[in-house]
Amino acid sequence: MKGLTIMVTGGTGSFGHAFVKRVLPLEPKKIIIYSRSEHLQEQMARLYDSPRMRFFIGDIRDEKRLTMAMHGADRVFHAAAMKIVPTCEYNPFEAVMTNVRGAENVCRAAIAAGVRRVVALSTDKAVSPLNLYGATKLCAEKIFTAANNLAAGSCLFSVVRYGNVVGSRGSVVPVFKSLHEAGKPLPITDTRMTRFWITMDQAIDFILSCESMMHGREIFIPKIPSIYITHLAAAILGPGDHPTIITGIRPGEKLHECLMTEDESRSALESWDRFVIGPDVISNIKKPFNYTSDANEKWLNIEAIRRLL
Repeated sequence: MKGLTIMVTGGTGSFGHAFVKRVLPLEPKKIIIYSRSEHLQEQMARLYDSPRMRFFIGDIRDEKRLTMAMHGADRVFHAAAMKIVPTCEYNPFEAVMTNVRGAENVCRAAIAAGVRRVVALSTDKAVSPLNLYGATKLCAEKIFTAANNLAAGSCLFSVVRYGNVVGSRGSVVPVFKSLHEAGKPLPITDTRMTRFWITMDQAIDFILSCESMMHGREIFIPKIPSIYITHLAAAILGPGDHPTIITGIRPGEKLHECLMTEDESRSALESWDRFVIGPDVISNIKKPFNYTSDANEKWLNIEAIRRLL
């Protein structure tokens, strides 16, 4: 990252803050924060107070504005998206415009601006999608990997797909904590529910390592632990605290998450810390499998979750 000009779309979110904190000490030439909120950008500018920071108000739906913001950028990390599942379900046209058309705009702008590498952030919900959010992120994955054909080597595009980030904005942890502080029971949709779990620092380190090794068209997947939602609730609650309540699975919600399907594993390379899916990958997986949160080899118990929180 030293000496590079880096742009982050959706840069005022949880990822953007963690990314800036991690990358600023690496002495980049410039970090461009691209987002829609002038208020959040003003807060971020005051927080970091760095001459290396630049801020662009803009929407990823605006290709011309994206191209202008990317001028001179060496790397782009695409984190902007509509992410809240119920919001996407009730506003499908908006979700498609941001997550699908926005992805296309990022690709076109990066090629036009001469960016060398683009890393797009994706989610386990893009795998065998059950909700609109997942479906739009699946489309985005396809758009970014296919963009390598349009760029013809002038710009490389790859995807990083991972699970739930501990404590990120809109995740279950802040919701559970606020309910607990208010003395209210924690809502559990299903006692069998499992989720993949990764800390923001782990996610940033993984994304940076993927950027350094990418050749274009890959989908990088970290090997991360799973948790039971009931264990997460227990880690937040203490002895004698208010109990949980069972609410039932919401529309578009899965009982268990999947980061890689059996069919995808046929085109995946496995290493000690990740899977890499790609058309040019020679798979070393002898027995194809679904990489799901309920059949994971790595688990966090209540005490381990509590330490992370």
